Amino acid sequence: MDRAPGLSVRLKLTASYAGFLMFAGTLLLAAVWVFLLRYVPEAPAVQPSIRHNELPPLGSPSRDDLLRAFAPRAAEVFVFLLIFGLLGGWLLAGRMLAPLIRITDATRMATTGSLSHRIRLPGRQDEFRELSDAFDSMLEQLESHVAEQRRFAANASHELRTPLAISRTMLDVARTDPARGRDELIERLHAANTRAIDLTEALLLLSRGDRGNFTRESVDLSLIAEEAAETLLPLAEQRRITLDVTGAAARTSGSAELLSRMVTNLVQNAIVHNLPADGTVTVHTEAHGDTSVLWVENTGRRLPPELVPTLTEPFQRGTERARTDEHAGVGLGLAIVHSIVRAHHGTLDLVPSPDGGLLVTVRLPGTP
Repeated sequence: MDRAPGLSVRLKLTASYAGFLMFAGTLLLAAVWVFLLRYVPEAPAVQPSIRHNELPPLGSPSRDDLLRAFAPRAAEVFVFLLIFGLLGGWLLAGRMLAPLIRITDATRMATTGSLSHRIRLPGRQDEFRELSDAFDSMLEQLESHVAEQRRFAANASHELRTPLAISRTMLDVARTDPARGRDELIERLHAANTRAIDLTEALLLLSRGDRGNFTRESVDLSLIAEEAAETLLPLAEQRRITLDVTGAAARTSGSAELLSRMVTNLVQNAIVHNLPADGTVTVHTEAHGDTSVLWVENTGRRLPPELVPTLTEPFQRGTERARTDEHAGVGLGLAIVHSIVRAHHGTLDLVPSPDGGLLVTVRLPGTP
């Protein structure tokens, strides 16, 4: 924003310090006048001589005499206060504003894209240190967010390029080999196109969850869990997975569409990653005071503890599975869940079970 040039804060503070000293000096002189000089007579008082041969006594100074003697000295003091106030105020203002200058320099560096710089202002806690610490914290979060976005963009580009490259390869093969079967080509092109569409829709849904601009309404997580289980029951039966839904009503406020996608992703993720087959997926809902809780637990292989924190990152897959699986996913299931939970001001906890599998707990603000 273009602004008209003005006085610096340091100059304003210097003028304020000097003005305050001048005002204090004026008050002091006024106090001398009111409480001292006003009681001095205007004419000199002379005591009459008692003895004939004694010299006449000197008269006491009058108010005019005191003013003539005091005024030049008062003017000198005022000049000294003015110079002292300007010089001392300039030095003091510079010392006081030094932390603010460091914060300003760090802000300019951040605007150029350098987010790794930190102020780390030394000294004891005060307003400037609080501002510096808050700014350092903001820079740290921004740096982490930008790094996450760059990593996400790189992964998204890679994931989108894969089905497109497959499609181009198959088209090139079909062009050079007209005798190749059209049915096989169409089927493979359909699978690659479906994967690209699924990935695009997942990216759009992830972006929508991050923005958080949706209409809120009262939603019962238990009903959504039952609907998701009913929808995914054929997949569970195909994999010989026992799907169990229990619990009571757990109402929250949010987007019914996004919350439904959240629960569906959790249940589908629990079924797909339940290896080997013949496992169990349990979905449970309950309300604890002003918190609605949903947890999804599955059996399966043991997960390394260091792998669990990365499962909510985009394009992370917890277990290996065939890429030809129609439910292989695009690696955004838990990332979308995390985004939706965060947009609804909730928390997401992932805990690996000692016997294998994963326990996912979602806590959202409850409503009556």
